[in-house]
Amino acid sequence: MKRVECDVLVAGSGAGGLSTAITARKAGMDVLCVEKEPVFGGTTAFSGGVLWIPGNPHCEAARRDSRAAALEYLKNEAGVFFDPAAAEAFLDNGPRMVEWFERETDVQFVPTLYPDYHPTVKGGVDIGRSILAKPYDIRALGADMARLRPPLKTITFMGMMFNSSNADLKHFFRATRSLTSFVYVARRLAAHLKDLLLYRRAVQVTSGNALAARLAKSALDLGVPIWTSSPVQRLIVEQGAVRGAVVQHEGEQVQVHARHGVVLACGGFPHDAERIRQAYPHLRSGGEHVSPTPAGNTGDGIRIAEAVGGQFDIRFPSASAWMPVSRVPYSNGSSGVFPHLLDRYKPGVIGVTRNGRRFCNESESYHDVGAAMIRACTGERETAMWLVCDQRTLSKYGLGFVKPAPMPIGAYLRNGYLLRGRTLAELARQAGIDPGGLEQTVREYNQGAVHGEDRQFGRGSTSFNRYLADPDQKPNPCVAPLEKGPFYAVKLLVGDLGTFDGLRTTPVGQVLSAGGAVIEGLYAVGNDRASVMGGNYPGAGITLGPNMTFGWITGRHLAALARGQEQRRAD
Repeated sequence: MKRVECDVLVAGSGAGGLSTAITARKAGMDVLCVEKEPVFGGTTAFSGGVLWIPGNPHCEAARRDSRAAALEYLKNEAGVFFDPAAAEAFLDNGPRMVEWFERETDVQFVPTLYPDYHPTVKGGVDIGRSILAKPYDIRALGADMARLRPPLKTITFMGMMFNSSNADLKHFFRATRSLTSFVYVARRLAAHLKDLLLYRRAVQVTSGNALAARLAKSALDLGVPIWTSSPVQRLIVEQGAVRGAVVQHEGEQVQVHARHGVVLACGGFPHDAERIRQAYPHLRSGGEHVSPTPAGNTGDGIRIAEAVGGQFDIRFPSASAWMPVSRVPYSNGSSGVFPHLLDRYKPGVIGVTRNGRRFCNESESYHDVGAAMIRACTGERETAMWLVCDQRTLSKYGLGFVKPAPMPIGAYLRNGYLLRGRTLAELARQAGIDPGGLEQTVREYNQGAVHGEDRQFGRGSTSFNRYLADPDQKPNPCVAPLEKGPFYAVKLLVGDLGTFDGLRTTPVGQVLSAGGAVIEGLYAVGNDRASVMGGNYPGAGITLGPNMTFGWITGRHLAALARGQEQRRAD
């Protein structure tokens, strides 16, 4: 069997893995990154590219924020799963990580206006803790551009990406009503079509695709090889310590001996069918789960760590970051998964279960709405909701994968993605919803909605509710009545943005055994490591912020460990 040596082996090429690899390499270590799939970027490349970093150097409001407030917010959000050591390591190092990457690499960020998802919880803020990857021209990757994971197809328009900010999307929603927005959109489309002709893909990327590209460019420029189509098969253990791994690479097994550590960053377990059946309550009751995360995230890192004694438990109140999604049929018979990130916030859109009744504030975070779906459908044969709106709202904002006017909707009506009824009762019968329940729900909702009030669930009551709504809708940007047919609906299921439960580690990422002992030479970062958020979702970027921060911490720890060993040998 072929043998390769390095200082650090990193398994996985998302934000956690590449952050670790770059940090260790900048400290002088010989690093190899291996990736199971034929493309690099992991779940990061599909994501919004937002990092939650209290005290970050980009947001003016962050400079007025306090560490004590952020710590209190984390404590309130994580509840009984609050880990003081991990939380303090994250808060202490997050701003330093951002400054280091911007100074030392191609990774760059811009501020956002995101509120915390629960800004009224003690310690929460209305703005300042979330930053966003700066857009990037992926032609800088050269031939490796072909190996960058493309963005999630369902959230692009002809392959064009939208920035993960309200300002960028605002122009697309207003293109038919504002000359400024029309010109903005026309220029974006013209540039995108030119790129498609020249490169057969978008080259001006945003959001998580930009972050993945920037991290990969930084790693490759530093001489970190990224082996794609190279899954880790098992760990190599010598004298009780992990000393490397067997990797399938270019048709053969390769023994990779890592002098100082193996770092698992394989993306968690959202596509591990057996494990999610144990972890997800809606699957245990016979429902369906549809994840838009990369299909290769099958829990490999967790399994190979367990094989050498690593501890994994399903313990958080939510095992994953829930996301309401819809299944989009394609003309070739396949389907895509659309994450409902925006439509739920728009005025004139409500969500109901099969009984035709609303069950939550639709303008709360995707995680909160997903958790509410699971609770509302307990004991039912499936966990599902339907987003419902009228013609005016559909034309103005679209619904799910259906784009606003003047884009045609006929194909979505024919393939069953979009349901239409001249009356609410007709729509309900098509959807399998209780007609009387839906009619009563809309009647009750409209009584307050005509005055801009949600008397049932208080939509628009927080800065986060309002952030992704329509500021032109007065007096409440989240609330408008459903008035005149035809009426429309799209069916949603529960999906996820990645798993929260993971391997137990020390703050620096050392994997722990069931007895709490450190497994020498084995580390976990990213979604292979248990989330510092304790199964809750406090704000935009609570996955990528910790993933990059703890990747940086782990990389620095490995470098310090290597220096200490060299010093002892010298002495």
